[in-house]
Amino acid sequence: MKNLPWYAKLVLALTAFLPLYFMIAAIGSKIGLWSWQVGLGSMTFTAGPILVGIAAIAALIALILGLINWSGRKAEKQDGVKRPRNKAVIVSAVLGLLVPGAFVVFGMSASSTAESNPIYDVSTDTGNPPTFSAEVMAERAETESNQVNDYQVPLSELEAFQSLKNDDGAQSLIIQNHAQIINDIYAELSPLPLAGASKADAVAAVAAAMGSMGFVDIRQDADAGRVEGVAETFWYGFKDDVVARIGENEIDFRSVSRVGRSDLGANAARIAELRGKVAAQIGQR
Repeated sequence: MKNLPWYAKLVLALTAFLPLYFMIAAIGSKIGLWSWQVGLGSMTFTAGPILVGIAAIAALIALILGLINWSGRKAEKQDGVKRPRNKAVIVSAVLGLLVPGAFVVFGMSASSTAESNPIYDVSTDTGNPPTFSAEVMAERAETESNQVNDYQVPLSELEAFQSLKNDDGAQSLIIQNHAQIINDIYAELSPLPLAGASKADAVAAVAAAMGSMGFVDIRQDADAGRVEGVAETFWYGFKDDVVARIGENEIDFRSVSRVGRSDLGANAARIAELRGKVAAQIGQR
């Protein structure tokens, strides 16, 4: 390491710095050092690609220099100083290209996932989705969270999707409403039949399942047949509100992100996991 030229050391330093930088951006948002707009928007999506580009360019230059000076011989002494193998320079440069490349692939994958999951509000009942309590709605209003949507209103009329009006590629999307999108994209989601389980047992089962999934602020209202909880992501600390409505014959679920236009599929995946855990407890599928 100490015999590497300065440009190779720079590449290794940038390679180590990149993952640390993105971790700091995410964890800083989670613990409240800065807002998610700063952590995700400014640090990750604005400054992040610039840093990735700088690291990739530095690695490419190091690779070119290493190839130019490649001799295939062992390190030798010159002017009393032990010179590094050019092979070590090339290895460090290749590593320096792989790490930025991995971030590029991750970013492209995230972008594709966002396009495939264009909404942030998902439910197992698209005709009459479960509603949140006044307490949860007040908390969402206080934190300036996303709207809890009317599933019959086209996306073009909802505030969070106004920017898509100028996107020619999104015109076929914004004329649809939430009910249509959920039935199309998340067709596998369905209510959970109660069968022989009592309403009280179902309420307890949902609350227990939410607790096992790490939800916080779990609220039970047996009379209303409603259980609510808040799920928080590990990275950035994004919060999603989840509600389960226990009816006479089945349980419906709804999960709504507080921020962001796309949930990257997190709400549907969460509902599926929660439904599975509750089903296991009450003995139904």
